Amino acid sequence: MASRTVAKDVITLRGSAAIVSEFFGYAANSILYNRGVYPEESFVKVKKYGLPMLLTQDEGVKSFIANLTAQLSEWLEAGKLQRIVLVIMSRATNEVLERWNFSIETDSEVVEKGVSREKSDKEIMREIQAIMRQVASSITYLPCLDEPCVFDVLAYTDKDVAVPFAWTESDPKLIANPQMVKLHSFDTKIHKVDTLVSYKIDEWDEQ
Repeated sequence: MASRTVAKDVITLRGSAAIVSEFFGYAANSILYNRGVYPEESFVKVKKYGLPMLLTQDEGVKSFIANLTAQLSEWLEAGKLQRIVLVIMSRATNEVLERWNFSIETDSEVVEKGVSREKSDKEIMREIQAIMRQVASSITYLPCLDEPCVFDVLAYTDKDVAVPFAWTESDPKLIANPQMVKLHSFDTKIHKVDTLVSYKIDEWDEQ
């Protein structure tokens, strides 16, 4: 009689932290590309999450995102990360134009007791795909960024976390009376990530 092997997709804390930090790296690249923060020709196309994704080839940005995702992974494993915000600002005035907000809920039982959870990789990938598609289509509703911009990343951690050497304390870089669009969320069963973009209303829209 033929036998069949059935495997369950077990998610560990470390595995979940890796999924979320990697997601943020790709999401940051996609936002920087789709919002035109860096020139189109400085990105290359790769396949990830079953989608064509774009990654920066700018060495400075690559290094920044690699260091960032390594640090996020560490905080996620410790259950200390509450939120990540990618902020897009005017290069000339430092005015905040957009805030891409990723809120993170962590299953405290997993952190405290080291238990694992179950969820299929395919299901997680489908949920991440939906977010990435929304990021790519964001140009259809977000105001045009028609000036040179820069970006920064804010991490909201538990108060008892020591600030790493490469990071500094920051103000929240808020936008006065922003418009907000809630995007899809994804859940590894250990970390749940909710996504929201808030942006400065174009003066033309207010008239």
